[in-house]
Amino acid sequence: MATRPAVARKRAIRERFKVGLRHGWPFLAGGTGNSGQDATDGCAIDHVFRSPLFPNTMRFQLEGVLQSQTLEELRDELLAPQADWRPGHESAGWHARGVKHNRQLDRASPLHQRLAALVSESLEAHPLVQSAALPVRLHGLLFSRCGPGEGYGRHVDNAFMAGGRADVSFTLFLQDPAAYSGGSLMLESPAGEEEVRLAAGSAIVYPSTLLHRVAPVTSGERLVAVGWIQSRVRDAERREILFDLDTARRQIFQREGKSEVFDLISRSYSNLLRRWGE
Repeated sequence: MATRPAVARKRAIRERFKVGLRHGWPFLAGGTGNSGQDATDGCAIDHVFRSPLFPNTMRFQLEGVLQSQTLEELRDELLAPQADWRPGHESAGWHARGVKHNRQLDRASPLHQRLAALVSESLEAHPLVQSAALPVRLHGLLFSRCGPGEGYGRHVDNAFMAGGRADVSFTLFLQDPAAYSGGSLMLESPAGEEEVRLAAGSAIVYPSTLLHRVAPVTSGERLVAVGWIQSRVRDAERREILFDLDTARRQIFQREGKSEVFDLISRSYSNLLRRWGE
């Protein structure tokens, strides 16, 4: 049975993201554009985008995953002297140990378990994560810290982690960009690299099939939470088709209600999910 604080947290999460439900997952094709904001509750509308560098790879950006007060309290606990940080290479695969130069909060510590549960709940309850990633489970969450000279060289995430298959990866930024220099997440494609550097409380979610790296930090300290999602649909292009259908039917429902067109698109969505899902 969920505890009262956990129930209250989930209720707050649902309220914070109701703007996404009202707007039918606004998305932008071919660039990030400008984010919208709902005047009633200050919830930022999220981005779904397809860059020219990644024409067939959908990534999406979540804004305001953690409220500012929660984010500040989380940072204070992570950066406290008593927090148990371990060398990052201890959790790396054999091929990544030589390029992984960061520190990670000890996963066995009570602090990690408590903060990881808070972050996981916020991400997993997000309606855009539910629609675009189709999660079976969110797993492997860890907190990563990089100071000057630290980073993570070019690598691809393992196909399977201790908690499940890695179909979708995410990075939740916990420090303001002004707090450090360097440390950008670099996503690679045949056309080149795309630099990702987001505001504190924002996350980037992308297919785990991409080669990527974290550029060395040159000053200050980079602090993020990273993890993986096992999806009901392992193929990224199929997830994108389903997401587009879900976006279309929600926008139609918003305009017309439960119309014949809505029913036909919903039928196709459900039958494809039934065909492709696991």
